[in-house]
Amino acid sequence: MGARLATSADAEVVIETITLAFDRDPVWSWAFPDPGRRAVQYRVWWGMIVNASIAQEATWVDVGTVAVWVPPGGREISESDELTMAPLLREWHGDAQAELVLELLDRFEAHHPDAPFHYLSLLATHPDHRGRGAGVRLLAECLQRIDALGEPALLESSNPANHERYARLGFEHVDEFHAPDGGPPVAVMWRKPVPAG
Repeated sequence: MGARLATSADAEVVIETITLAFDRDPVWSWAFPDPGRRAVQYRVWWGMIVNASIAQEATWVDVGTVAVWVPPGGREISESDELTMAPLLREWHGDAQAELVLELLDRFEAHHPDAPFHYLSLLATHPDHRGRGAGVRLLAECLQRIDALGEPALLESSNPANHERYARLGFEHVDEFHAPDGGPPVAVMWRKPVPAG
């Protein structure tokens, strides 16, 4: 297995990989609609999630690809960063769009089950490595580790093009919601642990 846990020294590369990979993502480009400012905003936004995941030893990297997890009972962002989110969105977007993005975040949270699970917050492949299966291989390695623990995993797919890839790795499409105000759909996908052998 080539994957390794990311450290704080990897944070900048991880954030940049996600920023580039999600540039035209249906949901997140809706949430950050200004293409001229999106990369700068993404680096801050994804940075909060990446730094929290790395601190919990839950981000995995391989050549050209990253998987940012939240462990069971963990936090997707730090408490201090959580306090800055709404003011930051209002500064970037104005009140109306900020409220829509905050409502989107609430919808993500509302579709999380009460039972403990490993949460795949972000899976991203650098555009230079796209189309070679790097993201799927990294995710498969992560899932082997989770299966060894006998624990489930959850992700939300913000791009319908990826649903089938996740399904091939055992994720079931169990629910769906939309971004507010007629925004794009988000698929909720759940994976039961696969017994060894």
